[in-house]
Order: sequence, then C-alpha cells, then structure tokens
Amino acid sequence: MRIHFIAIGGSAMHNLAIALHLKGYRISGSDDEIFDPAQSRLEKHGLLPSSIGWNPDLINDQLDAIILGMHARIDNPELIKAKELGLKIFSYPEFLYEQSKDKLRIVVGGSHGKTTITSMIIHVLQACHMECDYMVGAQLAGFEVMVKLSETAQVMVIEGDEYLTSPIDRRPKFHVYQPDVGIISGIAWDHVNVFPTFDFYVDQFRIFANMIPKNGKFIYCEDDLTLKKLSEEIQNTTKIGYSVHPYHIENGITYLDTKSGSYPLQIFGKHNLSNLNAAKNACLHVGISEEQFYQAISTFKGASSRLELLAQSETCSVFKDFAHSPSKLKATIEAVREQFPNRKLIACMELHTFSSLTQQFLEEYHGSMDLADIAIVFYNPEAVAHKKLPPIEPDVIYKSFGRKNLLVLNDSNVLESKLFEIGNDNSVFLMMSSGNFNGIYLSDFSKKMVHLRP
Repeated sequence: MRIHFIAIGGSAMHNLAIALHLKGYRISGSDDEIFDPAQSRLEKHGLLPSSIGWNPDLINDQLDAIILGMHARIDNPELIKAKELGLKIFSYPEFLYEQSKDKLRIVVGGSHGKTTITSMIIHVLQACHMECDYMVGAQLAGFEVMVKLSETAQVMVIEGDEYLTSPIDRRPKFHVYQPDVGIISGIAWDHVNVFPTFDFYVDQFRIFANMIPKNGKFIYCEDDLTLKKLSEEIQNTTKIGYSVHPYHIENGITYLDTKSGSYPLQIFGKHNLSNLNAAKNACLHVGISEEQFYQAISTFKGASSRLELLAQSETCSVFKDFAHSPSKLKATIEAVREQFPNRKLIACMELHTFSSLTQQFLEEYHGSMDLADIAIVFYNPEAVAHKKLPPIEPDVIYKSFGRKNLLVLNDSNVLESKLFEIGNDNSVFLMMSSGNFNGIYLSDFSKKMVHLRP
C-alpha cells in the first residue's frame, strides 16, 4: 500500500510512519516543521521529506490512503487536494482502529499516568512472551518504534489521549479506539482551549467508559473522587477499582509488598505504584499471572521523561519529568520528596502548554509545589505570544501558586545560573516540563550539576 502522511513530524505520526515502513508499506510525508527526535528517526529510515512545507503535487490518485495529523490545519493544501481526488483520509486514531478492530484492545485513558500505564502493560506482555501490538506516546528502552502493527498479535495496547482526533474530526482520540478493556487513571481538567469547563471535560471520560462492552473491563483509580463518582454511573460492564499497591522503601529502593514476597522496583512514587496496579489488572485480564506480572514489572525502568534519572552522584541527583498539569506536578514532587526525605528538593517547572499559560487556568496550580524546598516556575513570553494568549505578569503566577517564596523567571540563562547557584551537596533537582525550558539541554545541564559537586 502507498500511504501519505500529512504532518509526518508529529510524535505519534512519525512512529506510525516508521512502523508501516518496516511492515513493507510505501510511505511518503510532509510537514511545515520537523524537529528531533522525529527528524533523525525519519532520516534513518529514508522517510524524511526532501523539503519542508506542504506540496500538493505529492497527492495523486496512486495513493491508497492519507493519514492526517492534528498539526495540519483544515485548509491544508494537501488535504484539500486529497478531498478533491476522493482519497481515503484517516486520522491516525482511525487508522489504528482499522488495523486493530479484530484484536482485543486495551485502551489507557486519563489526565495523567496513561503513558506509564501503557508502557508497563507492553513491558510485561513482552517479558512474558505474549505478542501484542501497541501505540504509546513516549520512547521505551529497548524499543525502536513506539507503534507496532502486526497480522498475528491478538491484543493491542493503546495510549488513549483525550485531545482531538484531527482537524476534521473533533472527537477525542480515545473515543475512536472502541476499548474492550478501558482504563482511566484519573481526571484533572486540561486542554481548556478544547474543553472550556470541567464538566465538559469529565463528559469525555464518561463517554469513553460507556463504550466498554459487557464482556469487557472498566479499570479505574478509586482514589480519584471525580472518577469514583463517574464509575458509579457505569452499568454496562465489569468494574475494577484500584489504588496504590502496598510497598515500602528501604535504602532508597522501593519494594512491592506481595503475598509471595517483596519485589524491588526501578521506579518510585505513589502515583507510579497506582499506575502499576492499573497495569496489573489489565495484564490479569489477558492471562498473565500475578507472579509473572511482579517478576516482569521489577525490570521496568520507566518511560522516557517520566521521572527519568538524568545524572547522579552520591550527593546529587537530577530528574526530568513530563509533568506540567497541576495534578502531575503535585504527584511528581510528592514522589521525589518521599524517595529523598533528607535531601534539599529543588523543583523547577515550565509553563508551556496552552492551558498552563492561560490566566484562568493558572489558579488550578495553587499549592501544587508546596512540598519542594525551593520552587521555581519558568515561562517564555515568546511562547505566550506564539499561542496568541494575553501576556502573563509574574505577579499573576505568584498569586496562582500560592507560595510566598516562589521564584518566577522568564529568561533561560538566568534560570540555569540560578539553579547552579542554589544547589548544594545534598540536593535533588526535579526539572518538569512538556517543553525544553527555552533551549536548556537538560542532559548537559544535569552532568554539569553532578560534576560540580565535590
């Protein structure tokens, strides 16, 4: 088959393009901007467009299908030509569903934790030699491509994002996948540009839960009060509530407490131990035993940028995390605080998403950084302007977070200098963002932080 990707540079899009290329499909694509890691990975497989920009000449009646990314706009010239030619046009969620409609689909939704839960399930199934197809939104150690589509796997594990499907399909992505096993990790208002009220946002998860068939499973976090209340409305399927798995910490290592003994983990934090229980329930549904699950999960190192250890010495550690929403921020800081109770915790987050840079939404961050010894909020005024939002004054951020000694910075050079200045020999740095702090290379920064320590 010949398939053309409009907006091939997206995280999920370029992974799907590579997966289909490896499967033998003939792939072409275009985009008006492509950055690493997508650029390097597409180039490695000979799929990087020869020029940047949209080119309607690439669209012809020899194509079997178009896959349309969310980054494209409704007036995209390639999309317009594809419609004129009557070509089949899929969003990537629609294409994934078409490829998996005869498989058992485990779909992981939630405002936070869905990447980690999806990654845990994939890791365990692979470790137990159970073939599965998958789509996950972060890089996993040992996996070249974050999308796998085969003819033989009977199970597909899908990270179910609640954001819109495509420029011409306003459904949330996770509504397209038609889950057999549906997981919701928690509900915390996000994407205010699409879901302007909390109730409207919650409705999307209600619709998702009601899609699960009678012979399926609805797995949900019962510690989330909004989600627990929603679960009481669901009558059409088997419901399984979960919470934090029993554990203890010994010499800086988190151990699972189970009937068959203790299992050391390479991850930590109550939110991860809750995510782990969600993954366990999904794995049990497809035939993995508890003992198999515990043995496999003990080797799970986490998904990229999810409490990822960048560098460490005996007295200093630097972590990065994708946390950017209030609930993610609070859970991540709490996890590091618990794991390193005797170290100075320096937590730095970047306001980067549309929601986080919206003044109305900023109030949701109140108290989210209270457990850090030093809390820093960074934002780039150019990012605010790029998203066509009103300028944000530092005073608004101070008041929103509700912390008197909060540091608010908007210059990345000043931020980097300040971090070196306030660190000491007994510190743990937690860098949280869905962006890059306006050009700070965290891998280099972390090595410098560690090497600066005596």
